[in-house]
Amino acid sequence: MSVTRTQVVIIGSGPSGLLLGQILDRAGIDNIVLERKSKDYVLARVRAGVLEQGTVDLLTAVGVGERLAQDGLVHHGISLCFDSSLHRIDMTALTGKAVTVYGQTEVTRDLMEAREAYGAKTVYEADQVTPHDFAGDRPRVTYVKDGVAHEIACDFIAGCDGYHGVSRDSVPAGALTTYERIYPFGWLGILAEVPPADHELIYANSPRGFALCSMRSTHRSRYYVQCPIDDRVEDWPDQRFWDELRLRLDPVSAARVTTGPSFEKSIAPLRSFVAEPLRFGRLFLVGDAAHIVPPTGAKGLNLAVSDVRYLSEALIEHYGEQSDAGLDAYSGRALGRIWKAVRFSWWMTTMLHRFPQATSFDQRIQEADLAYLVSSKAAMTSLSENYVGLPH
Repeated sequence: MSVTRTQVVIIGSGPSGLLLGQILDRAGIDNIVLERKSKDYVLARVRAGVLEQGTVDLLTAVGVGERLAQDGLVHHGISLCFDSSLHRIDMTALTGKAVTVYGQTEVTRDLMEAREAYGAKTVYEADQVTPHDFAGDRPRVTYVKDGVAHEIACDFIAGCDGYHGVSRDSVPAGALTTYERIYPFGWLGILAEVPPADHELIYANSPRGFALCSMRSTHRSRYYVQCPIDDRVEDWPDQRFWDELRLRLDPVSAARVTTGPSFEKSIAPLRSFVAEPLRFGRLFLVGDAAHIVPPTGAKGLNLAVSDVRYLSEALIEHYGEQSDAGLDAYSGRALGRIWKAVRFSWWMTTMLHRFPQATSFDQRIQEADLAYLVSSKAAMTSLSENYVGLPH
């Protein structure tokens, strides 16, 4: 077995793991990223792409904002569609902030290229990655690459390996408390090389269910419709999807939908999930390893970035000032922001979707919630504050 040493082992090369590595590299903190999949597989993942201003600012500050500034689409508002009418919420006027549409795949690519340019080590297709001894002061991580066993001794382990990763599963039984809400429907999403229906996102609540008009660029659209969780992609040929999408929008927006062949189509389940705490000795959970939110509030990637911000500040403080105050506070700081985002995502989901078991009373409450929201500056400001991102 080959044995090496580094200061921080980062498990997972998604945007949270790569961003943490980028920040640590710039601070002179040695780190190694381990990824069980190939580089091409990681770059092929289709994910969300609405970035809070704080996320944009951090990516820019750590040197990966050039393409983001060039290709990102700055959005100053969103529209809510219900009762066959469109209601725009001007988030910039209400909060002074905006969001930027820039695909998560592109964020990952930018971070990968920056890491390669720096010469930092990433091990792709690392099998059997396992954290060890993180309860003490000499943690280590083992893995197998091309049939050869390896061990990395380190000071800290950052679990950035997602909901199904090994990091959270390595926590001893009884040390972790989890909270979960499973939603009784899914999102059928497609990507198509067609111009978007609007220059900003449209969130639609209709008697037929939820729909979302989004985009990846001015010529690539991302659309979603709520569907039963047991539907199959094969049940939804393109024509059925386009017809259903139009039926869920107001007449003007429906007429603006440009159809075309989809080149990606998938059904995603919706859930809210939080694991507590986020620290176990010298192992820290980050991003989807610690929490999942339904995509309705556009919070998943942004929450991962805020976790990285807190943990990177704590590690820099540890090595630069020999203080563990930030590490001790990491879990509490991160969870405070996580639960606010979980609440917002839950609220957006319950307000915009049709639930199978909803009563007539539930439906009238949902309608009142939407009507109040678009008639109250205070309510629109609250939505906008959460959507553009709460302070870190």
